[in-house]
This record gives sequence, C-alpha cells and structure tokens, in this order.
Amino acid sequence: MAGTIGIEHLRQIGARLREVVPPLRWSATAGQPLEVGAAGDKTFRIDRTAEETVVSALEELGVPLTVVSEEMGVFELFGGGDRAIIDPIDGSKNAVTGIPLFCTSIALARGERVEDLCLSYIINLLSGDEFWAERGKGAWRNGSRLSTQADDSVRVVIYETQNPGRDLRRILPLLSLADRTRCLGSTALDLAFIASGGVSIYVNPSPSRSFDFAGGLLLVREAGGIVTDIKGDDIGGIELSIRRSVPLLVSGNEGLHKKALSALMT
Repeated sequence: MAGTIGIEHLRQIGARLREVVPPLRWSATAGQPLEVGAAGDKTFRIDRTAEETVVSALEELGVPLTVVSEEMGVFELFGGGDRAIIDPIDGSKNAVTGIPLFCTSIALARGERVEDLCLSYIINLLSGDEFWAERGKGAWRNGSRLSTQADDSVRVVIYETQNPGRDLRRILPLLSLADRTRCLGSTALDLAFIASGGVSIYVNPSPSRSFDFAGGLLLVREAGGIVTDIKGDDIGGIELSIRRSVPLLVSGNEGLHKKALSALMT
C-alpha cells in the first residue's frame, strides 16, 4: 500500500474503466489519432478516455501523487508524492484495430526507481480479469493467489518487438527453445500471464518504458518470478519515467531464466 491508496481503490478505478472503455472499441472515432502523447506515441480517443478516467479517480482520492502517464507525461497532484505509473491502454494498437486483448496498468511506488514499486493493478478491459500485487504480500488474480511456473521446461515464450526485422533475429535462439511462442501486443498482460504460470518466459530486446512493465513486474516478482534486463542485470535502479529505458527478460523461475540467458548469449 502507498500512502492511503490500497488495492480496493484501484479496483474501483477498474470498475469505472470497464464501464466507459469497452463501448468505445467499435465507435467511429476510437481509432482516430488526437495527438502525439508525452511518450511519443499517437494518442487515440480510447487512450484519452481511459487516462482521464484514471486520473479523475485518483484526484477524487485526494492523495498527493506524482503521476507518470503515457499520454499526459509527468505531473503532480496535490503537490506530488508517491509515484503513480499509469498505462491507460496497454495494447492500444490492439484496441483500435479490433484485436480483443488490451488492459489498463497502474502501479504505485514510494520513490522514483523500479526498486520502489509497492502496489500494482492490471485489468483486462474486455474479460474483466483483475491482477494485483502488494510488495511482500503476494500476487493475485480475481482473488486467487498466483504462482509462476514451477519447473524449467520452456513451454511458452512470449515476446514483443519494436523492430521485427532486427529484434526477431536477436531473440530467435530463445524462441527456438519453446514448444510455442506468442506475440500478444500488451506487455502488462504478458507479465500477468507469467505471474499466473501460463507463460514460461517473456523477452523484449528493445528498450521498454516503465509504464509498460511496472505493474506486471511487481506481479511477477510477488508470484515467484525473475525480472532482469536482457543481459541478466538487475533493473532496480531504473527510473520510473516516460523514457524508453531497458530491454526486458522475465521468467517464471531461476532455472528458466538461466536457460533464457544462455540462449540469448549464443
């Protein structure tokens, strides 16, 4: 818990999002670019609606926060305080092209670094599945405790690329270890699936932004998984900001992580 904000507050925000976001999927203007957001990507109407819903709900709580959000950038509520890292629609391209897999991710941190993350919440905006974690208290999906994959069999590897022509060559040795591979287009949900034990490994060889992975990172760690950069180095010192910062490697356990690192070094 950060300040006076707890998981029930975030779940209430999730309920609001479920009321306003899904109906926008097939609207004529959902995929209309409005502007370029603070992180450099196009902002669509569905992004803006989700972001305004989250920020308005946080304002109603009256808690001092420093907000880091994909579209609005970094700004303070009530003088600033603990960080709220928001990805209003993680999977925007899915959302505006009809692919039914996208979510909202909210994470809270007591400082400015990844190591300061203390609470996270992810909601699949179409299925309604909720994932949350509190530092030192575990990870949950719809109220059931989560655990990552227990053995080191590489069953499913999930990945993300910003430049497929370059990135796929870089990670092909790892993909070749897997029984199956997937590219779903939503980093937060990718990491939630690792925390749930359904996915063995996630990899993104291009620098990721903290609002993409902050919520999922805490889920994975609280469920027993491993999160490093693609070389195996700790990312606790990475700043929670809107800049692209670190290529990610995430595994269900240490044995899987060692196999992944070994493959990527070939």
